[in-house]
Amino acid sequence: MQDVFEIIGNTRSMRRLKPDPVPDEMIKKILLAGTAAANGGNNQTWRFLVVRDPAIKQAVQTWYKKAFDEVVGPRYAKSPAPPGVSGEKYTRQHGAVEYLTEHFHEAPVWIVACLKDGPNPGRGAGASIYPAVQNMLLAIRALGLGSTLTTRHLLYEKEAEAALGLPPGVHSYAILPVGYPMGKFGPVGRGKLSDFVYLDKWEQPYPAVAGP
Repeated sequence: MQDVFEIIGNTRSMRRLKPDPVPDEMIKKILLAGTAAANGGNNQTWRFLVVRDPAIKQAVQTWYKKAFDEVVGPRYAKSPAPPGVSGEKYTRQHGAVEYLTEHFHEAPVWIVACLKDGPNPGRGAGASIYPAVQNMLLAIRALGLGSTLTTRHLLYEKEAEAALGLPPGVHSYAILPVGYPMGKFGPVGRGKLSDFVYLDKWEQPYPAVAGP
């Protein structure tokens, strides 16, 4: 059994996925991990749509690619590498994003993370679904599968959710494409902890995280 911190530190986005089928039993384990997560008042207003139908995935991919062509692709082209990531690695990441854009619908399984949140959800709504999403990503990694948290379809939210057949009062918060990864797992690329953590006052260093 892998150490939990090892799994966390190696759960990076895997955007190149094989089309090989993923067994329902593995998907069930992933979903159980999701429903073990914290959520507001334990109301469990989450809903998880498992999508295997190629026609549904293709319909959503149309909007997913449009969002890349109009927003995400140009933004990647102009943005500098994020903290902890070299220019070379960032270029490879961009290539993986492009690959996912073209092959999103070919991932054997999607898990669409949704909430029954009414017509006008507020900022706090994500607290009842994103812990479940992270639990599922960790479970996916522990099972030797790959995925990535993507919300790009929300740039065309109404069109994508119509393609997914979501009813009124239900919104999607992420899609997890799930499959066997083409590449190898490795450590996530992040900046130094000291760049992100403060003590008591904004931008006041926290000595406990000083150093590399």
